[in-house]
Amino acid sequence: MIAFFDASALIYLIEGKEPFASAVRHELSVVARKYHALGSGVSRLTWLECRVGPMKSNDNLVLTAFDAFFARTDLMWVELTKDVVELAAAIRVKHGLRTPDALQAASCLQMGCDHVFLTGDTAFKRVTGLNVKVLT
Repeated sequence: MIAFFDASALIYLIEGKEPFASAVRHELSVVARKYHALGSGVSRLTWLECRVGPMKSNDNLVLTAFDAFFARTDLMWVELTKDVVELAAAIRVKHGLRTPDALQAASCLQMGCDHVFLTGDTAFKRVTGLNVKVLT
């Protein structure tokens, strides 16, 4: 089982914004109890989106926290390949998601069916095959 982090979920977790940080930790705990071999996954878009805020505000402490997460050797990456972009285009057409969201959904779907997609955005629930957990 893979816990795939949309940028919003990872921002909540790393920056500790409540009540959302607790919601992410709780959901990870629930999934980890059910699936002992829980992995974590992100896309390059998650990496980009998470770094923009701290870079804009020159918050090196938060940027370092993100960099430490992204440097984990067990972290699974989905690159924005031709296949991911083609699937994202189909998702955009079928479900009306914005381009970044369609890329995130397509990236997660490339990891297979054993995933939970952690996000703060309910729009992802429209995507067929995406096991979405909206953090509220």
